[in-house]
Amino acid sequence: MLLLIPVALIVVITVSNILAPADIQLGPLLAIAPALAAWFAGPWTTGIIGAASVAAQAFAGWRLGVLTSRNMIVQMIALALLSLLVVALCVVRDHRARELAQVRSVAEAAQRVLLWPLPNRLGSLQLACLYLAAEDEASIGGDLYAAARTNSGARVMIGDVRGKGLPAIGEAALLLGAFREAAHHHAALPSLAASLERSITRYLADFEPEEEQGERFVTALLLEIPDDEPVIRMTSCGHVAPLLLGPDKEVTAPELTPAPPLGVGLTEPDGSVVDMLPFDHGSTLLLYTDGAVEARDRDGVFYPLAERITQWAGSSPDALLHHIQRDLLAHTAGRLNDDVALIAIRRTPTPSRHRFGRGPQPGASAEDTAPSPSS
Repeated sequence: MLLLIPVALIVVITVSNILAPADIQLGPLLAIAPALAAWFAGPWTTGIIGAASVAAQAFAGWRLGVLTSRNMIVQMIALALLSLLVVALCVVRDHRARELAQVRSVAEAAQRVLLWPLPNRLGSLQLACLYLAAEDEASIGGDLYAAARTNSGARVMIGDVRGKGLPAIGEAALLLGAFREAAHHHAALPSLAASLERSITRYLADFEPEEEQGERFVTALLLEIPDDEPVIRMTSCGHVAPLLLGPDKEVTAPELTPAPPLGVGLTEPDGSVVDMLPFDHGSTLLLYTDGAVEARDRDGVFYPLAERITQWAGSSPDALLHHIQRDLLAHTAGRLNDDVALIAIRRTPTPSRHRFGRGPQPGASAEDTAPSPSS
C-alpha cells in the first residue's frame, strides 16, 4: 500500500506538469517519489520508482514537444543522478541495518551467557528480573544479578559495577561466576562476601588500569531466604537497600548496616554484618540498582520508585517489573543515564510436587533448573 504513494505522486506531478502553463515547470518535483520510496522500500524498488520518475519526465517532455530541448535533457539527467544517489543511500542503509542486527544478536547471546535469566520459581519464591542498558543498542552492561538454590533456601545477589555499559562487563562477569560457585560453599553471608571480595581483588590486581587504580569497585547486595523461616538475611556491600511491599500495600526501605563495596579491602569473614527483614507470604521484595532511582526527567527530577510501586503492590513479580519499566522509560523519555537492574521476589506457599513437578534439588543452582526468562 505504501508503494502506491510515490506512484500516485508521479502520476499527479506528471499530469499537472503537462497541464500547467509553459512558464511553470513542475518536473523537478518528481524527485520526491524516489526519496519517499527510500523511507520504506529497498534499493531495487527505489530504483524502479526512480526510473519511473525519469520516464514520466520524458513523457511530459514528449507531450509538450520539448523532449530534446536542453532544459528537459538537463532535468532528466539531474533526476536520474538524484535517483541513483537515493538508491546508493538505500544500499548503505540496508548494509548498516544488517550489521546492527548482527551486533544485536551477538549482544543478546552475550547477555544470555553472562546474565542467566532467573527462574520464575525458586522453592517458595516467585522471581522476575529486568535489565535496561544505558548505552544505545547494548543489551548488557555493569549491573548484574544471580540466584542459587541451596540446601536450606535460596541466595540472591544484585550488584552494580562502577561505571556503566560495556566497559564494566569484565568485573560483572567475574563477580557472577564467583557468586555462582561460592554461594554453595559458604555457610554464612559474611563469608560469602569475603570470598567475592578476594575474587574481585585478584582480578583488579591483574587487570585494573594504572590510571584507575583504587577507583574500580562493585556494590553488591547478598540475600539469603531460608525455606523454614519468614525472614530474609541480607549483607550489603555498599549497595542500596531494597524495597519491601507488604500485603497492605505499604512500602518500606529497611536500614542496612553499611559495609564497603567489593574491591576496596573487605577481606575478613567478619568484615560485614547480616541484617534481617521479616518476609512472610504475600510480601514482595524489590531489589534494584541505583540507576533506577537516579533516573531523571527533563526537569532533573529523580524517578520516585518507592512512591510509584505502591499502585502496583498487588501485581505479580512479572507484572510489577513490567509496570516499572514502562513508567521509568516514560519518566526519562526513553533515555537512561545509567544501567538499571531490578529483581522482584514474592514469597508464596511452597508448591507441591504434584502441581509443579520435581523441585530444585539441594545444592543445585537456580540456573540449572532450566527456567524460562521472565523479561
